[in-house]
Amino acid sequence: MIHIAVVEDDRNYQEQIAEYLNRYQEEFSIEIETSVFEDGKKIVEHYRPYYDIILMDIEMPNMDGMKAAKKIREIDSEVMIIFITNMARYAIKGYEVKALDFVLKPINYFLFSLKMENAIKMLKRREAKSILLTTENSIKKVNTSDIYYIEVMRHDLYFHTIDGVIKQQGSLKEIEQVLAGEPFKRCNNCYLVNLRYVTGIMQNTVMVAGEPLQMSRPKKKEFMQAVADYIGGIK
Repeated sequence: MIHIAVVEDDRNYQEQIAEYLNRYQEEFSIEIETSVFEDGKKIVEHYRPYYDIILMDIEMPNMDGMKAAKKIREIDSEVMIIFITNMARYAIKGYEVKALDFVLKPINYFLFSLKMENAIKMLKRREAKSILLTTENSIKKVNTSDIYYIEVMRHDLYFHTIDGVIKQQGSLKEIEQVLAGEPFKRCNNCYLVNLRYVTGIMQNTVMVAGEPLQMSRPKKKEFMQAVADYIGGIK
């Protein structure tokens, strides 16, 4: 499933973009989940790195699209941002926030679908690797990008994912080796965190997908550096 946020203050354009996305997923048999925000401030509040693509208007009340994109980039370096604007000159500023593309208003479906096709192709190329998890009753294939964090209790691992918690026997050391090269880092001896979902750090607490996890003193400096490197685009 592809998660898309539409940030647009004009109700008519909200409806048109939603209609175009429905049409696109029917034509190309792609499952899309759409969330709509009325302005930049709405999406920035409580933002977490969940979306694959953000379709962002530029001229909006409260917080314009460019300012919202800059704030989003502070915590999410991977989401694809496509600006929607009626003034081409604004699109040039998109490079400041690493925008993928822009769509000019009024929106033409054919051109819109081309932009979507390009974005989805890029998503597939950078798709995270998958791992197989063995539970008591089944074997599940899970994308590493869908894992919020991994918790160890005694001899069991608990994978906290977008689709719920999956339990498997094992150790954090073993799963660290499996996830080598992926953006995961320990914040203490009990948690292995996907840096993509870190939304804040307060003293000895790290917020991961809305959940507070404790950082240990020995791990804190190294963990915070890993978060800074990840946000800065150093993988």
